[in-house]
Amino acid sequence: MTELPTDFRRPPGPDAPVPLGIDPETLARLVVLRDEYGSIVSLEKPSGRLAYFINDPFEVRRLLVRRHAKYVKGPGFERVKMLLGNGLIVSDGDIWRRSRTMIQPAFKVQNVHRLMTVMVECSDRRAAAWAKAAAEGATINITEETSAFALELILVSIFGDDYENRLLAAGSNPFEFLAKDSTRDLSVVMKVRELRKLLLEIIEERRQRADERFDFLSMYMQATDKNGVGFTDNELLDELITLVVAGFETSANTLNWVWYVLAGNPEVEAKVIAEAERFLPDVSAVNSENTTAMAYTQTVLEETLRLYPPVWLFTRRAREDDELEEYDVPPGTDIYLSPYILHRTAEIWPDPERFDPERFRLVEGRPKKDRPYFPFSLGPRRCLGEYFSFLEMKVHLGLLLPRFSMQRVSEEDPGLELAINLRSKQDILLRPSERH
Repeated sequence: MTELPTDFRRPPGPDAPVPLGIDPETLARLVVLRDEYGSIVSLEKPSGRLAYFINDPFEVRRLLVRRHAKYVKGPGFERVKMLLGNGLIVSDGDIWRRSRTMIQPAFKVQNVHRLMTVMVECSDRRAAAWAKAAAEGATINITEETSAFALELILVSIFGDDYENRLLAAGSNPFEFLAKDSTRDLSVVMKVRELRKLLLEIIEERRQRADERFDFLSMYMQATDKNGVGFTDNELLDELITLVVAGFETSANTLNWVWYVLAGNPEVEAKVIAEAERFLPDVSAVNSENTTAMAYTQTVLEETLRLYPPVWLFTRRAREDDELEEYDVPPGTDIYLSPYILHRTAEIWPDPERFDPERFRLVEGRPKKDRPYFPFSLGPRRCLGEYFSFLEMKVHLGLLLPRFSMQRVSEEDPGLELAINLRSKQDILLRPSERH
């Protein structure tokens, strides 16, 4: 390890090296370190590199918001980069700033609202399948169902008419493996790379037609930087793949957990149903004003994301000297931040294992921007699709929950799959019945 100056202010931590990855063992180790050494812990990795685990809300926010420029993506992103190329999630520096500036207009609120019709249509297709299962007394795999819903939604939002005309032309969805295989191993990476040829064909066809249409692909193709230069083909493909993968995983996993927790919390479920019946009595009422008014549903989603954040572990690497309130951060230090652990720390969230949407009503009167909560990250790298995700989940729940009652097939905890994304270890099975 690089020799540190004698006046270096180092946080407390263990003497022996600590291996860290993106796996269940790492979660267990980080919890033990927090319990033994406090909210900021220093350790040496087996490679000799210095690392900090930061579980202090103030320091997490300062690092991700005000000091973000001092850091780049940390360890664990190698597999993500193989899958997504150099898209927005994995890029750094000038490349990231340029891409972010070009993509951000596509996620303006008014653009997202234009896609609400797609959200309704995808929810209707789920309703038809669930009604059939209810009539037959069958169970449904809600993990697969929410994945299918979110994947279809993001693909139609990106490709518009080309979803049916080009992606489904061979009779099946070529992206379907993303919803069925959560490993994100080399075989998945190769399948994604094979799809780049098809996406490039769609892009070329659009350029030749030059017709006006509204979807994310059109907005990305029209995007330019401050010099009027658009994305290259490779850049565009990287950003599209990033949008497909990130755009469906977050909502799919969150809705999977939402249906599970609501099936075990009838009082909360009743309040969501009452709110949905008030603001979304039918599909004609689905608009931005009514979905915004669904404040209790918002707290249910936020509480679910507190317990099950889509990305359970963030990593950064210091590119230059920095400092925390009481400690120094040398260049090259790996930083580990865990929304999962922070959101379940009792000193910050009382009775943290309990599902309680009411805690998001005011959070002790604290301004929303100061909440110790970062399921979508914070600062300039906060997820651009956050509003899109909340909106699609509100439409989905608002239309389907009043119609379908879901009963758990098993009371056994489905467990956690702690990989790049946090998923349920076991698929969740529910038995639907129609309410009316």
